[in-house]
Amino acid sequence: MKITDWLTANTKTLEAADVPTARLDCLVLLEDLLGKNKASILAHMDETLTSDQLSTLRTQVENRAKHIPLAFIRGRTEFYGREFIVTENVLEPRPESETMIDLLKKINKITTIIDVGTGSGALAITTALELPHAKTHAIDIDPKCLEVARKNDAKHRTSITFHQGDLVDPIPNKTLQGATLLANLPYVPNEYALNQAAMNEPRIAIFGGEDGLDLYRQLFEQISVKSRPSHILTESLPFQHQDLRSIALQHGYIQTTEDDFIQVFTASEQLQA
Repeated sequence: MKITDWLTANTKTLEAADVPTARLDCLVLLEDLLGKNKASILAHMDETLTSDQLSTLRTQVENRAKHIPLAFIRGRTEFYGREFIVTENVLEPRPESETMIDLLKKINKITTIIDVGTGSGALAITTALELPHAKTHAIDIDPKCLEVARKNDAKHRTSITFHQGDLVDPIPNKTLQGATLLANLPYVPNEYALNQAAMNEPRIAIFGGEDGLDLYRQLFEQISVKSRPSHILTESLPFQHQDLRSIALQHGYIQTTEDDFIQVFTASEQLQA
């Protein structure tokens, strides 16, 4: 089968399955398989695909038609201009989370960064590469996530310290004191409607209770009985920001920066210093 015929037929297959990026997804799969970029593929549409290639593509298209995220099918995705390994055990890092890195880089005198709920490790590893002067820690409760994060750590040759445990529980007080926390925790309300691809990602990494903020409540409660970080960066839906600000304020943290999805909270004593 020629590339042009395969592309036409399988674009239609994915469109029939209501995949919104059908043609682009097919081109990405061809890029991976053939080791060529889109421009080269489109310039050689009369080339013939082998039976082995067609078999590989058939399985991939069948999975994509079931709305398995393309990143899981490929086994990798991009975040902040770098490639990361992803599996069905981790949440695919979102473009909006890149803003957390941008805002982090504006904070002065960071010495310790702690990524809470690291998943694939994309945030922690990006932090370690962008702010190499700071010591980076990463925590996750799920050993399968930590396995993926460690692979990404090795891939990017960073030297992150990993911890398994519930939120900041495994972090010693002396490490937590004055640190900057990246807290991209599960924040989607349990009854919130998601697209089909997101529903194929780990639910534990997406949903955060009735209003989506249960994990943030637990985080701030943990911090209240441990040493205090200087800054906490959070991600949530825009309509949750006011409630999250109230939770933070109850524990002595004041919002100092707000973006569409990201908020930066600073310890009140840090502002008074």
